[in-house]
Amino acid sequence: MKKTSLQSLVTLLTESGALPEVRDEIVAELNKGQAKADANRELYAEYHDKVISALSTASQPVTAQELADETGIARGKIVYGLKNYWADEVVVDNSGKANTYRLK
Repeated sequence: MKKTSLQSLVTLLTESGALPEVRDEIVAELNKGQAKADANRELYAEYHDKVISALSTASQPVTAQELADETGIARGKIVYGLKNYWADEVVVDNSGKANTYRLK
């Protein structure tokens, strides 16, 4: 079931006053996902500082693996962060065998 459907169901259950225990279970499930999303955002905020610092000290474009080696962050998490969170701060060069990254 989609998140918006669950939110609509919670609204209907709240307005009708029916099945409060079902409503509470749905709200708990929705909040569980939100807590995980918030934790990931905080984690990527910490990663941001380390990755951007590593990029700022690099004398030439670097690969995600080189960033991982320098920062201790998993390469996959770095790639995800570069593509989804920090894309407006970095330039990606995908002309070679491996993508390289540098600050704008």
